[in-house]
Amino acid sequence: MARTVSVLLADGCEPLEVVAPVDILRRGGVNVMLVSLKDSLQVAAAHNITLVADAPIAMVDLSASDLLMIPGGSVGVENIGLSKAATTEIARRMEADEPIAAICAGPTVLGDMGLLTGRKAVCYPTCEEGWPEGVYQPGKPVEVDNNLITATGPGTAIPFGLAILKFLEGEKTTNQVAEAMLVK
Repeated sequence: MARTVSVLLADGCEPLEVVAPVDILRRGGVNVMLVSLKDSLQVAAAHNITLVADAPIAMVDLSASDLLMIPGGSVGVENIGLSKAATTEIARRMEADEPIAAICAGPTVLGDMGLLTGRKAVCYPTCEEGWPEGVYQPGKPVEVDNNLITATGPGTAIPFGLAILKFLEGEKTTNQVAEAMLVK
């Protein structure tokens, strides 16, 4: 049975941090659902790019996904932080040690919720301000800490997607996808 990932889409999200990992995951056979945090399926991403979600959050059981992904984009991250449904699921997953992946400013949602104590994570530079001592791992583009996968920004969207795929489907599938994409 194919693994599943739910990607939270909020107005202002960074489109590259959505599209690159989703493309990689789908190439690797993962079922990905783009979840709009509003009733409309159209999401006004950053840089005047419109993304179309598969379903609104009210129609999705996020807990049924194998992994929850939080893209960055400062406005998008603010909107995710304002979503009760999203933050409730994020807190539940972290408490249950269930997989979450977050990129760029996305990990700040976890930091703002006090969920990074004792963890290792990366994010867009300066977004780590206020995190507990030892959490931020400077110089790393992607960090995998048990159930938590984080990355630094748009330029690391492909390695981020590959790290998620490796976590879900293993090294063999990840290598095949990377080679077909001319990443390796």
